[in-house]
Amino acid sequence: MRRFRETVRSLMRERMLDAAYELTRARGWEKVRMSDIAAAVGVSRQTVYNEFGSKPALGQALVMRETERFLLGVREQLDAHPDDLGEAVAAAVTYTLRRAADNALLKAVLTSARGGPEDLLPLLTTRSEPVLHAARAMLTATVRDRWPSLETADVDLAIDSVVRLTVSHIMLPLEPAEETGWRLARLVLRVLRLE
Repeated sequence: MRRFRETVRSLMRERMLDAAYELTRARGWEKVRMSDIAAAVGVSRQTVYNEFGSKPALGQALVMRETERFLLGVREQLDAHPDDLGEAVAAAVTYTLRRAADNALLKAVLTSARGGPEDLLPLLTTRSEPVLHAARAMLTATVRDRWPSLETADVDLAIDSVVRLTVSHIMLPLEPAEETGWRLARLVLRVLRLE
């Protein structure tokens, strides 16, 4: 019975996040209310508060879920190039930049950012530690697993740099995604002394 309750709660949480995603995409985060999410899912507003605690916590959960989805795609790109770190990095960065350019939630966050107390943009910039940590952890584990002979400190530096620079390019893309992917791949290879 406990497992059933946990499954139902998990499904309800996902429905709430789906509703928050759609409402944010349609209206912008600043216009989303907990009562709107409750109405969209068919639960009470208190149920939404019980699950997330506050609107900022809901925003954090929404951003982290989207980060996990991005990272699954990044992992697929890395897996597609198991023997060539440069190709793997270029593919992963290119995928990330292309997906970010088409991501409805990210567009809503970037276009509706007003700097107010309920703004989601800081979750991707000044308060981005959970997003950066998740990305670094996944990439570090993958690189260390596939290329165990690389120096740990160099891997850490390369991963931290490529993650931060990719996020920067998401926020302010200047070059085509493919070109940025190759540039960051070259950076990683140089830091790791593989080029």
